Amino acid sequence: MTDTSAQISGKNKRSYPSFLGFALGAVALLVVAPAVLSDFRLSLLGRFVCYGIVAVGIGLAWGRGGMLTLGQGVFFGLGGYVMAIHLKLADAGPSGVPDFMRLYGSGRLPIWWEPFRSPVVTLLGVVLIPSLVAFGLGAAIFRRRVRGAYFAILSQALAAAFAILLIGQQTTTGGTNGLNGFRSFFGFNLFDPVNKRMLFFIAAVTLLVMLAIVWQLYRSRYGELLIAVRDQEERIRFLGYDPANIKVVAYVLAAAMAGIAGALFVPIVGIISPASVGVVPSIAFLIGVAIGGRATLFGPALGAIVVAWAQTTLSESFPSFWSYFQGALFVLVIAFLPAGLSSVNLLRNPLRRAGDLTESFPPSPPTRSADAVSLAPPEPGFSEVSAGSEGGG
Repeated sequence: MTDTSAQISGKNKRSYPSFLGFALGAVALLVVAPAVLSDFRLSLLGRFVCYGIVAVGIGLAWGRGGMLTLGQGVFFGLGGYVMAIHLKLADAGPSGVPDFMRLYGSGRLPIWWEPFRSPVVTLLGVVLIPSLVAFGLGAAIFRRRVRGAYFAILSQALAAAFAILLIGQQTTTGGTNGLNGFRSFFGFNLFDPVNKRMLFFIAAVTLLVMLAIVWQLYRSRYGELLIAVRDQEERIRFLGYDPANIKVVAYVLAAAMAGIAGALFVPIVGIISPASVGVVPSIAFLIGVAIGGRATLFGPALGAIVVAWAQTTLSESFPSFWSYFQGALFVLVIAFLPAGLSSVNLLRNPLRRAGDLTESFPPSPPTRSADAVSLAPPEPGFSEVSAGSEGGG
């Protein structure tokens, strides 16, 4: 009983920094930001928060699971286009047709658009469509033991193919122009500043909820299995687990988060187009996660928001050189802080490394039992950060 009590006490002590991080994040997003930022800047921050939601999923798949996901723009776009289709249909009326279809096409609504007139179907589609696509892709890829650079290339090629497909569908998705000109969001006027602030609060709360979900996953047995698959996939297979199933779950969760982020992005920004879902946005998501610290809880979201904010600020002041600043920041972080900005001592406690979350579970001697997979000691010299950087997929 004494050992059990000590373990529980250790878990509670290690939870305090996470609770502090949640509290600081909630205060910053829900109290400070609305009080000090103008409506325009608050809307920009809402856009960056959407990027942060995508980054949380990438942190789970890449930082925790070692899957270098270079195609999250696909799932971001799927959620965004589902929401945009609903908003265009809502603006057109009960039996109306979106304006661009009358301008570029025959003026007839595609059959697959019709279900998204329903708000319930739309909300379900935002989550289920990216999840189902990720499940199909993940099952096909991971069961064939595709990983590392090969997985990264496949996911990036998927993002490029998706953007090209959207560009070619001028009459159904708006082509290069995308879908834009939304006037309402589930009955609320999008031109009303009060409703715009409401959208920011929805995005901020969603980000905090996603962080809470991932935090619970990190502390669960599944979180331990995900680390074990990343570091010693063959050992996990020997112990009786199927690494493909463990990877698919993380990949699907990351896709669902990206879809939700895309759905929130549409009413906040007012447009979704192939430029928002291709290779470049997918890499930008990854850069933010790497700079923030992919192996931490809050690092991916914080990095994505900070990088996007810096990009906007620098592009306003240095329109011709901001990309060089972004590249220099990425190179400096990778060269001197490979674990991300969250590895700085000042931030180490609230932005804890993923490995710290499992320190509360004492190691046990190696065993062939499947129940001991989370407790099996790592190979000597095989650090968690270096394992994740090798791109195990």
